[in-house]
Amino acid sequence: MSPGLRHRLRILFGTRLGLSTAGRACAVQFGVLSGAAQLYLTFWPDSTLPRGTTFLVIAGVALAGGIVQSWPRDRVSHDFTHPQFSVTLAIGDLFDQPCHLVIGFNDVFDTDTTDDLVIARRSVQGQFLHRVYAGEVDRLDRELAVALTGKQPVAVEERAAKRAGKLSRYPLGTVAVLGLPARRYFLSAYGTMRNDLTVGSGPDEVWHSLGELWRALHVHARRETVAMPVIGSDLARIDTMDHASLIKLILLSFVTTSRQSVVCKELTIVVHPEEYERVDMLELAAFLRTL
Repeated sequence: MSPGLRHRLRILFGTRLGLSTAGRACAVQFGVLSGAAQLYLTFWPDSTLPRGTTFLVIAGVALAGGIVQSWPRDRVSHDFTHPQFSVTLAIGDLFDQPCHLVIGFNDVFDTDTTDDLVIARRSVQGQFLHRVYAGEVDRLDRELAVALTGKQPVAVEERAAKRAGKLSRYPLGTVAVLGLPARRYFLSAYGTMRNDLTVGSGPDEVWHSLGELWRALHVHARRETVAMPVIGSDLARIDTMDHASLIKLILLSFVTTSRQSVVCKELTIVVHPEEYERVDMLELAAFLRTL
């Protein structure tokens, strides 16, 4: 049995939400089928339809139909009205999304992935350098410098204190916008790169950074679809929040802001396949419907 199938079975039959969702779906299916059978017997009371067999068939079909209907998906979406926008949660590769992308960065906008000392090559930041910029760190740094023009650093570290990486610190929430109008990259600084080369952040910092990110998207994304990772789950070590809580924080911030003014027509939050087992899509779909 594959890990993905085990995870789906655990969500469906090993959680209260999964069992209640499947139970309701099975009950609805059973009610519809039972109603159809009773209607049939009303019009054809002399039918020789075996009662016991009919009940077992209806129960079996209702059970199978309920499970299929409530089976955890790799992708869930919800459409909002007044104003109109939509949110999608998807399992996949962020860089395969054909739209504008959000990339989480630290407050010094480090880009060096040499020996994984400053930035891990496997991180979203590292993948951004190697998959979008073909590893050309100098080109990325030049474009970053242009994007950050007019944004004043709040501090500049000494090389003796920070042995590697960049030294100029920008306010958390700073967004550097790269790329062309057809596909923008929004580099959002939501974590602090400490001088020991570890990154730290927290719920308050992420919430503030998200607010600044939505403002940048409103100005530069032209209300087109935007995809983003679960920021705070990889680069920054937010020990007080699990994966699902971070997703809920992003959803709450985006929907709250979009209720006031549309940020973009669709936001897709992309969960890496390796993180799928840490995400209950049924729970998140239910959370979306409450917003």
